[in-house]
Amino acid sequence: MFKALNDSTRRLIQDELSKHNEMTLYELTVRLITKHNLVISRQAIAKHLSILDEAELVKSTRKGKCQVLTFNKKTLENLLEDWIK
Repeated sequence: MFKALNDSTRRLIQDELSKHNEMTLYELTVRLITKHNLVISRQAIAKHLSILDEAELVKSTRKGKCQVLTFNKKTLENLLEDWIK
């Protein structure tokens, strides 16, 4: 999980997803480019999302032709609970 969050682009992705209930890959790409002035392709974002998905920090589902992304806050909550104990 820490390796997944060790990248500034992935942290931006997490921040954006945590602020919204769910986003499509297209919506996320537009926000990263316009709000954060990031020069990045959807394919590059998809690679970052794959790493976040492996760390169980992002959930990805299909709704029709769209890939819908949600922030999986439970993973971080579990980490913090284990860390505090």
